[in-house]
Amino acid sequence: MSLNIVFMGTPEFSVPTLEMLIKNHFNILKVYTQPPKKSKRGQKINPSAVEKFCKKNKINFGSPIKINNEEEFKVFKKLSPDIVVVVAYGQIIQKKFLNLPRFGFINIHASLLPKWRGAAPIQRAIMNGDNKIGVSVMQIEEKLDSGPVLLFKEIELNKSITHGEIEKELSVLGADLLFKGLKIIKSGSFKFVNQTHSKATYAKKIDKIETKINWNLEANKVLSIIHGLSPNPGAWFEYKNERFKILRVKMSPTKGVSGTVLDDNLTVGCKSNSIEILELQRQGKNKQTAKDFLLGNKINKGSILN
Repeated sequence: MSLNIVFMGTPEFSVPTLEMLIKNHFNILKVYTQPPKKSKRGQKINPSAVEKFCKKNKINFGSPIKINNEEEFKVFKKLSPDIVVVVAYGQIIQKKFLNLPRFGFINIHASLLPKWRGAAPIQRAIMNGDNKIGVSVMQIEEKLDSGPVLLFKEIELNKSITHGEIEKELSVLGADLLFKGLKIIKSGSFKFVNQTHSKATYAKKIDKIETKINWNLEANKVLSIIHGLSPNPGAWFEYKNERFKILRVKMSPTKGVSGTVLDDNLTVGCKSNSIEILELQRQGKNKQTAKDFLLGNKINKGSILN
């Protein structure tokens, strides 16, 4: 049995799965992705990573501003997919769509469900200091990330890894897991297992207020927040009315006043112990190692970072 698939995805995280589907000769009826967005600076139009991939590989795609309208529903209904694969699409899908495919909608979610349902599961897992992270292949239902799970894969969460790095790893892991899931569905011997809803936690979207570093937290918590927000949106501090993002740090046993630079290596005091800055980005500049940054700039020992 060959599966006729509609794919829905938008960011770079979605691309490995779409690539896997093509590589394994699944019949992709159509791809849906979010419409291009204007850049923050200027009027440059930025197509999604999935749109770029589709154009490069001559794949039929659509990018409706809103999928939940009658016109799009008619188009979708004519496609008559067996199954819809969703990977970080970015729009809520109405029940009338969910009920159409024979095998429903399945989604790759970057968490060990029911933990971290919602918009920012990887970031929240890192910021929370979790020891494990993973991906789940689940069936989409109306309620957010609440559907039953077909497969999941768990890995250790290294404290030195950043959101950007683990996101790339999980995108590939998710693609592999979905391939296994599709083979199980094709065989007809699949079973989705209901989540334990009472154990659910929610990964709400990152708020701007969370990105300013609070040096009065424990050093391990500061590290988790910095790595969870790296590279984007980035955790930041101000020094001499200029904003700096910190992209990577390591723990230091050095003790000192919170927010104070304790040595010439950009070690900064926290509530307990301290962190040493390894990579940072000055406002409007490219990222640098702390060593390279200090060759042309000086944040002296004793300086206060706000």
